[in-house]
Amino acid sequence: MFQPDLLKGKRILITGGGSGLGKSMGRRFVELGAELLICGRRQEVLAETAAELKIGNRAVGTHSIDIRDAEAVEKMMDWAFADGPIDVLVNNAAGNFIAKTETLSHRAVDSVLNIVLHGTTYVTLAAGRRWIASGHKGTVLSILATYAWTGSPYVVPSAMAKAGVLALMQSLAVEWGGKGIRTVSIAPGPFPTKGAWDRLVPPSMVDAWEKAGPMKRVGEHIELANLASYLVSDMAAYINGDCITIDGGRWLQGASMFHHLSQLSEEQWAAMRPKKA
Repeated sequence: MFQPDLLKGKRILITGGGSGLGKSMGRRFVELGAELLICGRRQEVLAETAAELKIGNRAVGTHSIDIRDAEAVEKMMDWAFADGPIDVLVNNAAGNFIAKTETLSHRAVDSVLNIVLHGTTYVTLAAGRRWIASGHKGTVLSILATYAWTGSPYVVPSAMAKAGVLALMQSLAVEWGGKGIRTVSIAPGPFPTKGAWDRLVPPSMVDAWEKAGPMKRVGEHIELANLASYLVSDMAAYINGDCITIDGGRWLQGASMFHHLSQLSEEQWAAMRPKKA
């Protein structure tokens, strides 16, 4: 099904599109004919990714933004729609870290909720309002986590936020489905990215973490990118409100993804604390 023109004619905006899974999805979308727009907090990273993903005369648009700022989100969406409506929004921007929940300050909780839940909501509503006002059909794809429905220790703010985004996607599937707007989600298992691995996987547990699932391996970015490409394509036009898991069956084996962190010593916890800038 992955013919070169699968996504031809589609304008796709990815939040957090400069690195990690966002970059991998963007690369695949461009390969399949899409016009790509990416946004994120670091303009230099966005510029490097845009140059890397450019194919022929199809430039990749970039916009620097902190999606926690609702007014900035509206301005970004004006930019994204300036040359015509986008067809797909991919909610990929996220923030997460591991911590014993009783040690979290309100600022630590807000740092995750404001990006993952509030930011995703701001961007989704900004796109949805414009689609509805113009009668344009659209698709929203949100990147979640398997613990959105099970919860998980040691990443409680992320679990709360991802569960909220899942509820948002399922709610809008019903409310906006009749307006030609689909919402779909992906719940990935472990897909290595440098940022996430540094924050979430203690060095002493990397090997065990990567082989913990039934298939004894982590996911490859192209596997997730292909799933995302299918879900935002017209071939998936009747999928609405669903969340597809891609984790090799890992969540079925141990529902709370980070339960293994109970094995860490105080010294190992100290080593995982974020370093002050």
